[in-house]
Amino acid sequence: MGRPSASTVASPVIVFGRDDSAPTRAALRYFKERRLAVQFADLRRRPMAAGELRRFVERLGATALVDVEARAWRDGGLGYLRMDAAELAERLLADQRLLRLPLVRHGGAFAAGRDEVAWAAIAAAAIASVRS
Repeated sequence: MGRPSASTVASPVIVFGRDDSAPTRAALRYFKERRLAVQFADLRRRPMAAGELRRFVERLGATALVDVEARAWRDGGLGYLRMDAAELAERLLADQRLLRLPLVRHGGAFAAGRDEVAWAAIAAAAIASVRS
């Protein structure tokens, strides 16, 4: 018998995004190419749970999660408002179209947006969890 593959043993890397988002597709491809188990949560079908989003805010900060280039940001005139981190986090909870996608998590490792350096750290953590 051969060694079990990483995708059958490890807890999955969770990618939150939308299927029409190029950075989300890039993240999914990145982890699948490394043969890691990936769970995709399509935010268009089901919004992110408040507790899950709060974990990202606590770990990365609300400003790291905001896509200031998003249409929802511009249309809402949010670039002209001064908000502290708590107010910004509440905006993200109220309108998840403001999120910088994809949001990626595996255990205690988090990443927001197209960040291949952070993805590499998450992949390394996922591989290490399989080997231990």
